[in-house]
Amino acid sequence: MRTKSSASATGSPARALARLSRIVEHAVADDDLTLPQYRLLAFLSQGDWAASALADWLAVSRPSVTTLVDGLVKRGLVERRTGTDDRRRVDHLLTPGGLAILRAADERAEAALQSVFDGLPDDVTAEAHRALCRLHEEMDARLQEKLR
Repeated sequence: MRTKSSASATGSPARALARLSRIVEHAVADDDLTLPQYRLLAFLSQGDWAASALADWLAVSRPSVTTLVDGLVKRGLVERRTGTDDRRRVDHLLTPGGLAILRAADERAEAALQSVFDGLPDDVTAEAHRALCRLHEEMDARLQEKLR
């Protein structure tokens, strides 16, 4: 007789996050965004970045970033600009249209995630929200340290 692993018996954070990721992916698709595009727009909302930083943050190759950015540039959501201090550098920035799409996608994603927590006790929902926000902050801090 097979027994369940302890991860499946108690719940697996990795599996839960994978499922939550799929929920966000479906929510942002309503704004005609893929999950990687949504992640890229979210990162650009923090400032202008070169392709190498985008690749690090998205954990993809630079050619993959180029392909991803090309589609967003064609839609007018991202703009490329030559660096002011180094003309060889190309910075990527969010356009006003990109910010509007990001805000709409954020609202849809938040609503979709909220529906997951509906029916759970308020303290569980609040604890999960705090933990996810703290995790996001820690991941951002680690990335900022890496990019320095």
